[in-house]
Amino acid sequence: MLVEGLIAVAAAGGGAIVQAAGTDAWAGIRSGVARILGRGEAGREQTELERLDQTQAELESAGDSAEAERVQTVLATRWQTRLEMLLEQLPEEERQQVAAELQALVQQAQSQAPVQNTHNNFSSATFTDSQVLGSGTQNNTINR
Repeated sequence: MLVEGLIAVAAAGGGAIVQAAGTDAWAGIRSGVARILGRGEAGREQTELERLDQTQAELESAGDSAEAERVQTVLATRWQTRLEMLLEQLPEEERQQVAAELQALVQQAQSQAPVQNTHNNFSSATFTDSQVLGSGTQNNTINR
């Protein structure tokens, strides 16, 4: 049975895979996860690459539909489970090494994640207590 820290790393890994799909971070995350799960066997690594490609295709197919959030959750959970299973079967020393590699991939995905900016312009507004009165504009910019 895995300790909480390793489960958290696996969960973060599953989330990073889903979040990275279709972004600039995808190529690095894709190859890193396949290498980790393949454990040095070319055939296994190729199988994992195909699974990752299928994940990306499912996410692209869901697009921005109402179903997209559910698809993301299902896929993140699927990858979390695969990562947990890998970590459970490894000897302790190797488990810690793989967890560190996985954490590095999560950090890589987070560092390359799209930036979201919000800019609020209330230059024509009047503030009274905690209320905003009058008119103003709100500009939201999401850089993806």
